[in-house]
Amino acid sequence: MDTKTTSSKKGIRRKNIDIPEDAYRLLSAKATEQGTNLKKYIEKLLIEEAEDIEDAELYAHLCKTEPEGRIMASKEEQVEFEKWLGV
Repeated sequence: MDTKTTSSKKGIRRKNIDIPEDAYRLLSAKATEQGTNLKKYIEKLLIEEAEDIEDAELYAHLCKTEPEGRIMASKEEQVEFEKWLGV
């Protein structure tokens, strides 16, 4: 499965994907069944999948792949972040 990512509108990422012909036909049929097109159907599936990711699962993954994320922010960094948040 080949992929390509490009930037699009602010907050939106564009991803070109290649999917097997069988999956394409099945997903197209499912999209039609739900009264939408394939693009919108796949976007909906991806958004739902992203929403289902549990915080603990994501944190565990980040700890493995981004170990510097386990380093606590300094007091100065915390104050700066709170200021940025407007807290």
